[in-house]
Amino acid sequence: MKISLRAGATIAAFALAAPAFAGIPLVNATCPGNIEVHADEGGPIYINGKEGKLKKFNDNYFEAKGAGVTISLSINPDGSPAVSYTGKGGANGICTIK
Repeated sequence: MKISLRAGATIAAFALAAPAFAGIPLVNATCPGNIEVHADEGGPIYINGKEGKLKKFNDNYFEAKGAGVTISLSINPDGSPAVSYTGKGGANGICTIK
């Protein structure tokens, strides 16, 4: 089967697009240590303005790594988000949702 150059380019563009993660809500949070977290609905999760490496554990729990920290985003049964962080040297805490 032949694929035209245009169709091939379209297929490649979809393959390179970042995957959306259903379940991630729009979130803005501040964590201790001047860590700013932003998540767009469906992902990605940004840590201090840079996209974190995202891992989905289930429909209600995600982790993003970057800037020397791991951000944990969980979705409570009522649909509200909860954000926490783990950093170097055992630093950890709960982030404040804005």
